[in-house]
Amino acid sequence: MNPCHARRHLAAALCVLTALSAAGCGDPGGSERGSAAVATAAATASGYPLTFDNCGTKVTFQRPPQRVLILNGTSVAEVESFIMLGLDKSVLANAQSYGVSDDPTMIGRIKALPTGGLTMNKNFDVPAEQVLKLKPDLVVSTWSGGFDAKKGFATREQLAAAGITSLVNPVNCAMGKPEATEEEKRAYRNQSINSSLEFIALLGRVFDVQDRAVDLIGKLRARIETVRARVAGRPAKKVLIAYPGMAMMNANGLPAVMTGGIYDDVIKAAGGVNAFAGQSSDTTRTLNTEQLATAQVDVLVVGQFTPDERPEVEAAKLFAAYPHWAASKSRTYAVVSDGVYLGPLNAVAVEKLSKVVHPGD
Repeated sequence: MNPCHARRHLAAALCVLTALSAAGCGDPGGSERGSAAVATAAATASGYPLTFDNCGTKVTFQRPPQRVLILNGTSVAEVESFIMLGLDKSVLANAQSYGVSDDPTMIGRIKALPTGGLTMNKNFDVPAEQVLKLKPDLVVSTWSGGFDAKKGFATREQLAAAGITSLVNPVNCAMGKPEATEEEKRAYRNQSINSSLEFIALLGRVFDVQDRAVDLIGKLRARIETVRARVAGRPAKKVLIAYPGMAMMNANGLPAVMTGGIYDDVIKAAGGVNAFAGQSSDTTRTLNTEQLATAQVDVLVVGQFTPDERPEVEAAKLFAAYPHWAASKSRTYAVVSDGVYLGPLNAVAVEKLSKVVHPGD
């Protein structure tokens, strides 16, 4: 696919996903409270057959999957988790990509994965007939909507009938699932850094690589806790995460301002507080110029959406447009890309933000 077309498709898909399920205000404490649970889950011996409930669907693994299809879902959380766990060789085809990353090595590693010659349908993911023709033994989706027949995707029932197991990232069970339980809705609203680690733990069980999962989770958590310790007790500065390249997500054509859930958790771990913490879950879509102009912003975080964007130029534009921000007066900003999303690179984003939110030491 032409890179320009791919970016337009991804941008449109983000609008669709936002409209389907607005991100809820999260529980920033989740990553701290759930650490023991994640460690326990990652260390649990698999033993096959391995059977568990996944978003209301019973899944069974007779052995570690060897032919995995990772659906798009405008996410990179799943493919990056596979890569960081050393599960590259199990990937038959990957439909996830972003083009920029807070870990520059990740771009090439994702591009090196096979794509299976797959193409996207009008709903920005792999259509049912292509999935079934590929004959994977596992299909992974970041959200329940990845298995929605109304969007042209293979259902979990269709896949099971063909002997193919399906898996949804558990924190996103409620996304694209009209009959989601209250527990699933709560998990989605309260998405946190811990949610990223929980998926790593799940893959550890499914692929019987618990030791790797425990080691990776431990290393990522240690990096985050090191930052937490460094910034503990310091004044929480107001941080604004804005993606100028995602202006299509805002009804007023403004940069997409990210609030709630994992965004708030990453900011908190770095020693700040989201400038729009506590706002409606629909803030990204409805935010207007007046709200931006009157916001308290000590630190601007420019989100990079595409490789050809120039974050320093975008920061200068925002400083000029909103000169009353403290960040504008001090020219204080940081740049992130995928590290503030659900996925294994949250630790990288926390480290990058903390150096600007609380420089020194």
